[in-house]
Amino acid sequence: MVGSVWLVFALTLIIHGVETLSYAVRLAGIRTGKLAVALSLTGIILLISRTSNMLQGTLFGNLIDKAKNDPDIALGFQFHLILIGASVGTLAALLVFPTMVFVAARLIARLEVVGSLPVLIRESVTIDKLKSVKRVFRLPRLEMLSRLRVGGIPKRLLLMNTLVTGIYTVGVLSALYASYLVPEHGTSAAQSSGLINGIATILLTIFIDPRVALLSDKAMSGKVKQAELHKMFGILMLSRLAGTLLAQLLLLPGAEVIAFICGLLF
Repeated sequence: MVGSVWLVFALTLIIHGVETLSYAVRLAGIRTGKLAVALSLTGIILLISRTSNMLQGTLFGNLIDKAKNDPDIALGFQFHLILIGASVGTLAALLVFPTMVFVAARLIARLEVVGSLPVLIRESVTIDKLKSVKRVFRLPRLEMLSRLRVGGIPKRLLLMNTLVTGIYTVGVLSALYASYLVPEHGTSAAQSSGLINGIATILLTIFIDPRVALLSDKAMSGKVKQAELHKMFGILMLSRLAGTLLAQLLLLPGAEVIAFICGLLF
């Protein structure tokens, strides 16, 4: 049982870390003047990470099945632990962000040459290439963090990013926890996870991604300084981190709401 929890913890950490680092790819595209290539790579990363988040349901289902057969298992505690993985992954992405911008710039340049993502992966994911990352590794400096003030960035955008990230992070867990709370409606509650995450993904696509794209275009045309873009990405990543922490508070209320709706409808 413990092994399963840590497996899901690790998967959650990777998913949120990779999705947060998609900002690094976008920023690298602006720096290199190859935004179209960067957006193509970003789209692939987001598609994989957001789909993987929905596929976690299979592993979560295993935890719930065991908890139903053993009342001594603290399922709520395990789910809160898994949510910590989302926060750790997002925080780790924040710490390696400067390094990943540099690495992403190289990947974008190479992708433009080879013209194929499978070829790029085959060439890049080697022992020598991975070892070379150590030579360019750098952590965020204190002066970078001091520039991350909210001024100039719509507070509604940050609040929306925090809220949607929280829903997106906890959607599958709340739905599956609801299936544990009301086993008579377990299937209906579990199936709602796809709908909840789908709505959260749509909200991210409608309200967050276009704003990032707009500022990216302005930076490319020189209407906005790149420093402002760096600031926006930094603030958005911090709001994502806040969203993963908000998910801790939404887990149980979300499960109870889903359980109530399932009981009402079915």
